Amino acid sequence: MTDSPVNATGDHDVRKLDTGVPQTARIWNYLLGGKDNFAADRAVGDQIITTLPQLAENARLSRAYLVRAVRYLAGEAGIRQFLDVGTGLPTADNTHEVAQSVAPDARIVYVDNDPLVLAHARALLVGTPEGATNYVDADVRDPARIIDEASRLLDLDKPVALILMGILGHIESDEEAKSIIDALLDGLAPGSYLAMYDGSDTSEAVTEAVRIWNVSANPKYHLRSPDRIGALFRGLDLVEPGVVSVTRWRPDAGAVTEEIDQYGAVGRKP
Repeated sequence: MTDSPVNATGDHDVRKLDTGVPQTARIWNYLLGGKDNFAADRAVGDQIITTLPQLAENARLSRAYLVRAVRYLAGEAGIRQFLDVGTGLPTADNTHEVAQSVAPDARIVYVDNDPLVLAHARALLVGTPEGATNYVDADVRDPARIIDEASRLLDLDKPVALILMGILGHIESDEEAKSIIDALLDGLAPGSYLAMYDGSDTSEAVTEAVRIWNVSANPKYHLRSPDRIGALFRGLDLVEPGVVSVTRWRPDAGAVTEEIDQYGAVGRKP
């Protein structure tokens, strides 16, 4: 993630937005079929798709996992507060839309510091009259700031769902990634949840696609094995079916369940 020219109120200086340098959030937006991207982002996306043609579909399948996880958390788990770190650019089925479709009184705090994401922050601040949304300009590597800012909207004495979708792949060290998770969860009440996924090193094609990504895009991405992803949930009670390819996590009836190289899980803080 990059230093942001935008603050939490949505004020921004577009001169600091370098459209000639590919950015992760914008490439992912392109793969999801969004319009908030530039030629440099599309060029990298097209190059990656040449190596891994199914990547765009995998992006959509990963998004569908977020939808199912949030629906579970707001429904069966009864969570009414969500902290979505590294949210990316607004697209269809944002966390607040899914959560508030189940529980209109749900409260959501988004966190990111990508310049274009922050320029679109106001699009994520529209929710139900019963609920609330907010946006925090912060880096995932600064969990203390995230928790402090989140506490302005969320009641951290009650359970919160921490959402980390595809963001910890930008942290190369497993130790650092785990310390970020632990620091964030330490600030949340018992009964809180972690829902996350990241890319796995389970195929040569994905490994090559990420190599291309890292040559051109910023920030770089680091694949982990499913076991290493599972280790990030250490200390949490995993919700069935545990750590699996995202397509296998509580799929909807008739949905695609062929494994893809994105693994995730939902875990509850005791």
